Amino acid sequence: MTNETNNIVEDKLELEDKFLAPENRKRQVTTPDGTIIEVDPLRDYFSDARPQIYRPNSIPVIENFLNWARAESLWVLGFGTGCGSIELPPLTTPRFDAYRFGVQMRATPRQSNVFIISGYLSVKTLKRVVRSYEQMPNPKYVIALGSCTINGGMYYDSYNTINRLDQYMPVDVYIAGCMPRPEALLAGFNKLKELIKAGKAEKANEYVENFDWYKANQKKIIKDWNMPDYNW
Repeated sequence: MTNETNNIVEDKLELEDKFLAPENRKRQVTTPDGTIIEVDPLRDYFSDARPQIYRPNSIPVIENFLNWARAESLWVLGFGTGCGSIELPPLTTPRFDAYRFGVQMRATPRQSNVFIISGYLSVKTLKRVVRSYEQMPNPKYVIALGSCTINGGMYYDSYNTINRLDQYMPVDVYIAGCMPRPEALLAGFNKLKELIKAGKAEKANEYVENFDWYKANQKKIIKDWNMPDYNW
């Protein structure tokens, strides 16, 4: 490499090290048998490759069957803030019984294919939302629940909340209201199922295609960006 290239690489590494949290920096660890090894948390917790577009099956009949199966098996990761999380628990009660629609609540991004983001979304929280979304396996879908998530709601002019979720990650279904009732959520699930079965729920691929634009928007508002761009 030329001196100019070396300088660029060194500057990049120095910049990354400056913003890394202490627990994410490389360090040496002594194993129980006394061996000293180097631990690089970024390689353990993050991917070093850009996301890839999900390609549907080349045989239409098989892809239609897969979309039907996906639509009837929605595993939900709920990210509720403030009043936005109040409407999620009733879905699992006998009155609304989301299970009959094939909707199941999960605990981690790795187990989920539907991401519900509800309530006001602060700038500090946005970074966690982005990381959770990127850790979900493809194909995946996003539901924006409530006015605050969709357009800022009563916090539209607040200094520490975002106004439009779709500027930072793609949204498949919007459920308006302040707050929407559980019946509205069930209607949103049914709309998502229609999109999936029709093969039109392709927002995750849109995120990959416009990855640099989304990342630029995220970094513009998140000032303490201390994680790699690839969270897969």
